[in-house]
Amino acid sequence: MAIAFIGGVLLLVAGPSVFASLTAQTSNASPQTVASGTLKLTMSATNPSAGFSSSITNMAPGDAVNRYIDLTNSGTLDSQGLTLAIASTGTGSLITDGVAPVTTRALRVTVRSCVAAWNQATGTCPDAGGAVTQIAAAPLSTFTSAQSFTDATLAAAAGLRLQIQTALPDQNETVTNGTLPANTVQNGSVGLTYTFTEIQRTATTTNS
Repeated sequence: MAIAFIGGVLLLVAGPSVFASLTAQTSNASPQTVASGTLKLTMSATNPSAGFSSSITNMAPGDAVNRYIDLTNSGTLDSQGLTLAIASTGTGSLITDGVAPVTTRALRVTVRSCVAAWNQATGTCPDAGGAVTQIAAAPLSTFTSAQSFTDATLAAAAGLRLQIQTALPDQNETVTNGTLPANTVQNGSVGLTYTFTEIQRTATTTNS
């Protein structure tokens, strides 16, 4: 650094400097692999059941139809928060219950599971623990909002053997001179889209 006086003013003039430092490094010999997992949910009809691919026809009050599907978490990540929502279109009286005095009118859906394979001939669960009601019977309108399963967690590669029951409740109607009553459940139809949803397990911090 140089010092100079110019016109009575002290000036400090910086000159070139050289700074020295030490640096050390190390690195892993082989690249570390970091892989993300997958979250997948699949369903398939359980043979010989037709699952959701075949229509249900000619139902009468008191009838119930069981269909069977396998629901599988086919990804590599565990899941939680399993739910079912059903989008319904068609005859309103089959979707939403009536008003008093006849309130129980619409189609009901019940979801049950069995650890063992279902006996589809009898609709029974042969497991010693019996069937588990995953979602209790509710009218189609209820499933506009996703309904939670009793067993809402699925480990990776695990699944549920499900019985999906669609039932038309017992009820009375009178047809007069061939004319169906107002808000009848007769001669109606609905289109149902079942959406099962799972979310990833709770995020974790591990030490290794």
